[in-house]
Amino acid sequence: MTIHFIGAGPGAPDLITVRGRDLIASCKVCLYAGSLVPEAMLGWCPQDARIIDTAPLDLDQIEAEFVAAHEQGLDVARLHSGDLSVWSAMGEQLRRLDRLGISYSITPGVPSFAAAAAVLAQEMTLPEVAQSLVLTRTSGRASSMPDGETLEAFAKTGATLAIHLSIHALHRVVEELTPHLGADCPVAIVYRATWPDQKILRGTLATIEAVVGKDPIERTALIMVGKVLGEKDFRESALYDPEYRRRYRT
Repeated sequence: MTIHFIGAGPGAPDLITVRGRDLIASCKVCLYAGSLVPEAMLGWCPQDARIIDTAPLDLDQIEAEFVAAHEQGLDVARLHSGDLSVWSAMGEQLRRLDRLGISYSITPGVPSFAAAAAVLAQEMTLPEVAQSLVLTRTSGRASSMPDGETLEAFAKTGATLAIHLSIHALHRVVEELTPHLGADCPVAIVYRATWPDQKILRGTLATIEAVVGKDPIERTALIMVGKVLGEKDFRESALYDPEYRRRYRT
């Protein structure tokens, strides 16, 4: 018996890995984050599967479902939105499973920042503009930020910023980034990337609050900030330069 943690991707039901889809189809129990994982994803569950929405459950109740499935010898598909490596609350579940001696597997998924970049038709690293992408967030009720992990510190690097779980703190984001990136720094806000009601708002640090004020967004949005979002006149990568010598090209 195994608990299979599966990254369900950003929203579109077909943006799940083949492995993840096949695991869902093989499990008699499915726990899914109903507030973030589309119900269409449950179409791959066996017809007689026990399906539990974990949105209203606390960690003890989720653990109880794991234990019940373990006692019955039933494999579990545990679906989380996006990818499991960031802000998934998987770590605390794994710690409990380790304590209980219950086996588990982990299948990665398409992360929200990658989906946002795709719908923006944007590479987040461009030659001599930015070569780093920072995934971060602002402090919230569920989790505060460690000392040193500040928007100001990340902004000083000039890296592209993918700011998660922070649309409610947009004013603070703008206030903290503007002194380091400049008021004209491009911003793109992607709401529910790849969902049917996907929305994209664009502006600069100087204008984005007014843009959102006309078309309010309260949750499930990613704030992308960086020069790459507005740069068109960047140097082409040396990777495909005919003069660039590499082992695969003669």
